[in-house]
Amino acid sequence: MAKGTPDYQDADLVLRVYEMRREPVMRASRDAINGKFWPANYEEAKAITAATHEFNAAYRQTGTYWEMVYGLVRHGIVNAEYFMETNGEGLLLFAKMEPYVEQLRKEVSPYVFLNAEWVAKETQRGRGLFEIFRGRVKKALEARK
Repeated sequence: MAKGTPDYQDADLVLRVYEMRREPVMRASRDAINGKFWPANYEEAKAITAATHEFNAAYRQTGTYWEMVYGLVRHGIVNAEYFMETNGEGLLLFAKMEPYVEQLRKEVSPYVFLNAEWVAKETQRGRGLFEIFRGRVKKALEARK
């Protein structure tokens, strides 16, 4: 069931989520995933799931973080549109991995990016942000060729 008008509890959750993003390990993980990880094919996308990959710890840190907080939205714990106003960053990682999600679900985990996909498709703000990030990923990958 979707949550109606945002309230104090929604605001408290948004602020707590923000504080968690500021933690030093999380900040370093976000920097690595957002700035240095640009999979151009399935092999590169899957490679980060291996414990030996240089960005595996950062991927696990950010990926599970965004799945956790997007789960708050998907399950109606927090007002979806209010939450997505300031928490779209996780959709950048999803935009990078989205072309490979179906295969990752078959080969790595059937649960990968379920909550990120939901907010990208089922919330108005999420749809808009996802399209913006999709465009940024496309441009970044083209620039790397």
